[in-house]
Amino acid sequence: MLRFSKNLFFLLALIFTSGSASVFSQNAKKPYVVMVSFDGFRHDYVEKYQPENIRKFIKKGAAATRMLPSYPSKTFPNHYTLVTGLYPEHHGLVDNSFYDAGRDAYYTIRQRDKVEDPYYYGGLPIWQLVQQHGMKAASFFWVGSEAPVGGEYPSYFHKYDGVVPYKNRIQAVFDWLNLPEAQRPHLITVYFDMVDTKGHEYGPHAPETKAAVMQADSLVGMLMNGLKKIKLPVDVILTADHGMYEMKNQPETFIYTEDLLEGLDKNDFVFVNSGTHAGIFLKNKGSEDAIIRSIGARQKHFKVYKRADMPSHLHFNNHPRIGDIMLLAEPGYGFYSKESLTKKPEVRKVWGVHGYDPQAVPEMGTIFYAQGPHIKKGMKIPEFKNIHVYPFLVTLLGIPVPANIDGDATVVQGIIKK
Repeated sequence: MLRFSKNLFFLLALIFTSGSASVFSQNAKKPYVVMVSFDGFRHDYVEKYQPENIRKFIKKGAAATRMLPSYPSKTFPNHYTLVTGLYPEHHGLVDNSFYDAGRDAYYTIRQRDKVEDPYYYGGLPIWQLVQQHGMKAASFFWVGSEAPVGGEYPSYFHKYDGVVPYKNRIQAVFDWLNLPEAQRPHLITVYFDMVDTKGHEYGPHAPETKAAVMQADSLVGMLMNGLKKIKLPVDVILTADHGMYEMKNQPETFIYTEDLLEGLDKNDFVFVNSGTHAGIFLKNKGSEDAIIRSIGARQKHFKVYKRADMPSHLHFNNHPRIGDIMLLAEPGYGFYSKESLTKKPEVRKVWGVHGYDPQAVPEMGTIFYAQGPHIKKGMKIPEFKNIHVYPFLVTLLGIPVPANIDGDATVVQGIIKK
């Protein structure tokens, strides 16, 4: 009996080892993918500011004329769409800040406990899919990576800390790719904020924003030069979450929320202001029509919708975290509270915003550039939606594309070498 047990153990160990070696051997042959996001990088910044390294990158790879964000064109919803292939109405991260009636709680990007709570994140993040197929994944500040979605973190990740120098983030990519083969991540996602920060503060046409684009460009140069020394088959994606729209300080720019809600019983609803749009969550369902009539009578430079009646192309009517009533500002206008404006030391003559309908407002468009040993050179990609990035990445990594996503693998896969 003892001999049989030993023989059985040896046989099982041999099978397991052989199987593991086979999986490891298969994964070792798969590409390495680095996806870099420069938050707020508008689709026309390369043409406008002529960043040298990014222009070289485009010439050696593939480039989309414009990539359309999902609605709303905000940072958190779109970064999470890029790594799930789902519209915000399906993955649940419907805005940078939102109200969750199920918990009677607010999610905001500045609350650490909310950002790290997997309750708020749906879908199958690509790092989790990669790890399910025996590979490792790494993330430096990507939305969703700090929460154990589905009970799992990326193999390697960092909690967000905006003071971490940008060059350190690029160095982390090199460090991960220099790990021993069994520990080396096949997918790396990295986030940078500088273009968005300056775009908000000064607007998309300001010299400060140009300087931020050039700073991003220098990081691209650093990344590509460093990858040459590592000598691995690395495909690099440069992308972003949204563009930027220039706002002008004129009286009609400001739609004051106090005026909109005047005369309404505040106990009947929760009001959430997102700047380019606002949501009303009903506590008293019977008050819906009265609220719509009251706000509609003040309607100027915005539209009012019941959630179910939101324009179908927005794909933004199928989640309880979307307001029962939605107010959508026209381009160039936004919702502001008088109180918040009085607290600001100054309101600039121009500044930048995003969040508008990407199909109606071209300035919301952003970038998608790809280069590497598995990417065709000189390819031009027609405008496409960012839901299609996820299945492209999955295909590039040699993983079967999940069925239950909004993205379509055929939209971008034409740039992959066969």
